[in-house]
Amino acid sequence: MPDTMLHGFSGSTYVRTARIILRRKGVDYDQNPVNVLEGEPRQPEHLERHPFGKVPVLDIDGHRLRETDAIVTYLEAAYDGPSAIPESAWDKARAQEIVSLIHGYGYDALIGVTFYHIKPDFIGNPSEEQHHETLDQAKKFMKLVGEIRNGDDWLAGAHCSMADYYLGPLVFYTNMTPHGSELLEAGGLTDWWERLSKDSDFAATEPDMG
Repeated sequence: MPDTMLHGFSGSTYVRTARIILRRKGVDYDQNPVNVLEGEPRQPEHLERHPFGKVPVLDIDGHRLRETDAIVTYLEAAYDGPSAIPESAWDKARAQEIVSLIHGYGYDALIGVTFYHIKPDFIGNPSEEQHHETLDQAKKFMKLVGEIRNGDDWLAGAHCSMADYYLGPLVFYTNMTPHGSELLEAGGLTDWWERLSKDSDFAATEPDMG
């Protein structure tokens, strides 16, 4: 049995990012599917792992890591395998810029658009006006990502990176809504999505929506 345990359910976009990097690094692990939609991260057992009730949490090599950025940083530094960190200083900075923009603006906007259609009660049943405001923010975010990409095959250069693996799980969900195509088009990212969808590590971590 692996000594590594990933806490968090596969439907979480941030958990999926962690799973992608674990897979790329060839790390054998077990998964404790702490379900955000069922409120499980707020239960005492998980609050002992993460006092703010978030996922993922990774127990690995005798350490406990909270937050996806820390998990990705550790795995990239500690394990062999394909790197999700670009080589050049410029591409590395662009990848980090996109990840930071996701944390600050993109995540809330894209998840807000998604949940309005598939689980509105989870986000407080927003009004149609609030939905359109969120959609505008999502388009603004995607447009900026497209500008940062600047015509490259991937979001931050010639190779798939952490930027792609953070944004991809969010786009997977927005594509379930009526706004999927227009959000991709807002950033000129349709070809990028087609390319990412064929990436073996991304495809292998697709959550079971059944």
